[in-house]
Amino acid sequence: MANPRTTWTSGATDDAARPLPAAVLWDMDGTLIDTEPLWMAAEIELTSRFGVTWTAQDATELVGSAMVHSAGVLQARGVDLPVTTIVDELTASVARAVTRRVPWQPGARDALETLRVAGVPLALVTSSYRPLAEPFAVAAGVFDVVVSGDDVTRAKPDPEPYVLAARMLGVPVARCVAVEDSRSGIASALASGARTLAVDGVQQVADRPGLSRIRSLRDLTLDVLRDLAAGVVLEVPPTR
Repeated sequence: MANPRTTWTSGATDDAARPLPAAVLWDMDGTLIDTEPLWMAAEIELTSRFGVTWTAQDATELVGSAMVHSAGVLQARGVDLPVTTIVDELTASVARAVTRRVPWQPGARDALETLRVAGVPLALVTSSYRPLAEPFAVAAGVFDVVVSGDDVTRAKPDPEPYVLAARMLGVPVARCVAVEDSRSGIASALASGARTLAVDGVQQVADRPGLSRIRSLRDLTLDVLRDLAAGVVLEVPPTR
């Protein structure tokens, strides 16, 4: 039977009798932190060194992609470097910027702290590599496990990253909520069997069966997470 679908009810009173998810599995780039402009700037700087034209639309198409895929696209466009070098240069550029100042998305820090206080296990599940994921995880100080793009054999959109995160936490992935913003990440989370919540980001994401939607992490309450854990699929809320 299809999951029930309901309109948005942000701000409802938390009902402690209803269980929270077994864990919440978080994407990083674009979901928790606004790094997409940093990745785009790094790509533009790199491509300009090789006389390659690189547009905002080009960069948007790579949002959420595996690092080796993104590097392969840049190489094919004319960046005359090995894929591993492209990955390392882009990652180092963004990591330097994030280390100077973490560009939190609105509501992200409050959402993480609320879940930490409630005792919900948290995982960071990102296509970015450890040199970026680890410093952010340390700065956030709330994640029980970190799964980065270089920890898996098959990166997003394959389900492996989310399946691995749930296994590391010791919980069934079907009882977890995954929070994502990109097409690739959403495909990964849905394929893993996790309850999947899409946050509005730079990519347009089409409706998919079982996909809940939210405009901002400011609307992510414990009551909303209880709804998701119960199998409710939430419609995108109206624009305020």
